[in-house]
Amino acid sequence: MQLTYLGHSAFLATIGTTRVLFDPFIRPNPLAKDIDVDAIEADYILLSHAHGDHIADAEEIAKRTGATVLAIAEVAGHFGAKGIEVIGTNLGGKVVLPFGTVHCVAAAHSSSFPDGSYGGVPMGFVIKTNEGQTFYFAGDTALTYDLKLIGERHKLDFALLPIGDHYTMGLTDALVAADWVGAQKIIGMHYDTFPPLVIDHAAALAEAQAAGKDLHLLKIGETVTL
Repeated sequence: MQLTYLGHSAFLATIGTTRVLFDPFIRPNPLAKDIDVDAIEADYILLSHAHGDHIADAEEIAKRTGATVLAIAEVAGHFGAKGIEVIGTNLGGKVVLPFGTVHCVAAAHSSSFPDGSYGGVPMGFVIKTNEGQTFYFAGDTALTYDLKLIGERHKLDFALLPIGDHYTMGLTDALVAADWVGAQKIIGMHYDTFPPLVIDHAAALAEAQAAGKDLHLLKIGETVTL
């Protein structure tokens, strides 16, 4: 599969012939100014929760591409009311899709829409692809013992973890989380976008190396093959 970093917590995964977009926050992100939102194609959009920095471009992209939005029931209902095809899920749910299976797992965070209305609870996704890979997209989460269940029940090839601290866990906690979920390879997200989230990249890479983890800090727009 190929994975393209679109800034903050936004990624576009190409799994076989299916394009899966995660938490699109692109137009409002000045660090992602070189990303052409109009050129993004998606078959599915997975949203971890309702905060604006995770859903900002979802409506626009879904309406243009015809993508199906998968999210917790309250978030799915919000987009469904806008005429978008949705799949509403909840914690513990499993959805079988053309590219693989999406398991909805707990995240320790909050969730409300930009207008303050209720956005359900946040979640992450463990995805088992039809190509034989399994990975974890954490969304926004703190370090929580729930993560140990992922390591006990799944064999991960890599994990996408927030590392920016302040609103989510920082790198030190993310390295513990990687141990608990059983991930050697970490793709960092939710860092540098806002002043409280700015990290020292060299120090982060050194800390991860000292912990025996393979941390990747992708450049915005960079595509990697996994």
